[in-house]
Amino acid sequence: MKIICSKENLLNGINIVQKAVSTKTTLPILEGILLNADEKFKLTGNDLEIGIECFVEADIRETGSIVINSKIFGDIVRRLPDSEVLIEVKENNLVIVECENSHFEIKGINPNGYPALPNVDKENVLTLTQGKLKDMIRQTVFAVGTDENRPVLTGSLIEVKDKELVVVSIDGFRLALRRKILEGDVNDFSVIVPGKTLNEISKILQAGEEEVYIYNSNNQIVFDAQSWRIVSRLIEGKFLNYNSLLNKEFETRVIINIKEFQSSLERASLISMNDKNSPVKLSIGNDRIVITSNAELGAVREEIKVDIEGNNLEIGYNPAFLIDALKAIDEDRAAIYFITTNAPCTLRPVVENNNDFAYLVQAVRI
Repeated sequence: MKIICSKENLLNGINIVQKAVSTKTTLPILEGILLNADEKFKLTGNDLEIGIECFVEADIRETGSIVINSKIFGDIVRRLPDSEVLIEVKENNLVIVECENSHFEIKGINPNGYPALPNVDKENVLTLTQGKLKDMIRQTVFAVGTDENRPVLTGSLIEVKDKELVVVSIDGFRLALRRKILEGDVNDFSVIVPGKTLNEISKILQAGEEEVYIYNSNNQIVFDAQSWRIVSRLIEGKFLNYNSLLNKEFETRVIINIKEFQSSLERASLISMNDKNSPVKLSIGNDRIVITSNAELGAVREEIKVDIEGNNLEIGYNPAFLIDALKAIDEDRAAIYFITTNAPCTLRPVVENNNDFAYLVQAVRI
């Protein structure tokens, strides 16, 4: 194999596929990146749960393939001059990397043992802009669970039903949901994608109008942006019935300014952040929310004006969970629905027939 490409393009490809390279494995080949030069120059990372392919523009002088240790290869390329890079494979899997006056010789690994990415039929194809998918992941993935005893909650539900896309994450203490109406004909499907996969995808996606194609079959899902492709296993099992958790009944409805409420909570959490047993208390009434927190460190009181419909209420929350939800809402205002002092609250759009998002946060005892 012999190819020449720019350092910039090569490093971009390495940065993408490294997100799927295993760092804890007994198989040295999985710590490597597969370089393959055929009709195109392709880099591949695969940890057997998520695999990423990235095509890099290159002048292919000789076809072939090799596996190179990901960390060593990445560190070398990052420190090369900003110029053209020559990669050539010699006998005994010796890899030559040259750039201007730099010359490296690296021991490569025979590529025959490198696991191929699964073939996934395009049974259910969904097309989104990268920017929209990036937003929907960002606005929900923070609520993915970490308890391996409840594996279905360690991923996000991606569901298409009646031309509506829904992405939902639940960790047992909170729920994050985003909806989008789709254009064109799309088959209904429902899959659970690992949170790890979605976190890595969100780092690769661009905040623009370039399209990404999503399709799944045989317990695998693919995110294909033409220049890169991610294949991930799906989580088997039945996701929680999220609709049953989003009760629209309420005793108290409050309209908040998101930035103002978020800032007050962040200041109040400075007192409680080092004491998990010290939640913030919300006292709702008289057209205002009074936020208080008492801990060994001290006490804090914040007050903001709001629009209130319904009964006065005192209720406690983990402030970090409320702040995460507020950060995910790209609007100036939101409505918070409260039922009782022991029940979760739900954040929704102010316009009542708008179902674009919903965030549920479980109350805590005060």
